[in-house]
Amino acid sequence: MSVLSFAAINKQLSLSRRLFLGGSLAAAALPATASAEEAPPASALKARQLPARSLPVPGTVSEGLQAVIAAPYPPGWNALPEDSATWKDLAAKSAAGAAPAIAAIREHFGLTVDQTTMGGVPVFVITPQDIAPENRNRLLVHIHGGGYVLFPGEAGAGEGMLMAGYARCKVVSIDYRMAPDYPYPAALNDVMAVWGVLLAAYDPSKMGIFGTSAGGALTLCAIHRAKAEGIALPGAIAPGSPLADLTWSGDSIMANAYVDNALVSRRSWANAASTLYAGQNDPRDPLLSPIFGDFSGFPPAILTSGTRDLLLSDTVRTHQKLRKAGVTAALQVLEGQSHGQYLSPFLPETDEAFGEIAKFFSDHLAS
Repeated sequence: MSVLSFAAINKQLSLSRRLFLGGSLAAAALPATASAEEAPPASALKARQLPARSLPVPGTVSEGLQAVIAAPYPPGWNALPEDSATWKDLAAKSAAGAAPAIAAIREHFGLTVDQTTMGGVPVFVITPQDIAPENRNRLLVHIHGGGYVLFPGEAGAGEGMLMAGYARCKVVSIDYRMAPDYPYPAALNDVMAVWGVLLAAYDPSKMGIFGTSAGGALTLCAIHRAKAEGIALPGAIAPGSPLADLTWSGDSIMANAYVDNALVSRRSWANAASTLYAGQNDPRDPLLSPIFGDFSGFPPAILTSGTRDLLLSDTVRTHQKLRKAGVTAALQVLEGQSHGQYLSPFLPETDEAFGEIAKFFSDHLAS
């Protein structure tokens, strides 16, 4: 595919790229409602009052990413569905909106995508045309994002396709059950079921697990649960911008409110979706909010976020806890990016982000 055709694809997919990110929804049918930002419980110290300001698009990123950063907030970002039918309609819109980007990624990398089941769970097996020699016996396991409610079916496999293309490694992307029909622990149960099947076929030291947002959180939760149950751990993990704290208490939740143009603020659909997923369970349970768990014995990890990411604090805090537990952990924070925007296909920054993750897996997985 030529450079010119890449440019044409990027122009045509200006909307679908945002839909693909997991924080940007085709929610135009839902009326956006303005409301004041409410801070989570804080200390008695006085909050800092900030003057109104205009936030420029940084000139320190590629032109393509500048267009992503300059985009307005997603339509209906804070219009919260009131019933299951509306949540399901939102999920259907997310899948339809992601479809053009999914097709373009598959074509660009020349991927074969096969749908099957493992342990009764739907999965997509993604195989690049040319698997790197060192990856012939390796496998990467992908857990998609979308707040535990969005991107059903192949729409959730886009990040897995990107990784298969960049890493030149086979990927299994898990199409786990989601809220509202299947709240916690359905998604985690599905991840563990697939992991159990794969352990029968692969050496765990030759497998890695990765995902972004809810997928990043599920990556961490799967390790907590595998540790507790004495199940073999993967050789490395790559949780991207993990939704690691369902109390939504990190500093960047407020500091990057309305700076992040994907999730926007804690008053968004994503907060409501995480509450829907958790149900009546304690949000501080490490299998819901992995930040509250014990990170000792975790496999090597690389974490990815952006300077404008609403969940930057979740990512940084997770990295700190891993390091304090003696775990090998890398952190890449990408210039100007809001939540999950390193998933935007065909940008130089995407090449760089996935290149770092692919190298980390290559360095830490057994061959």
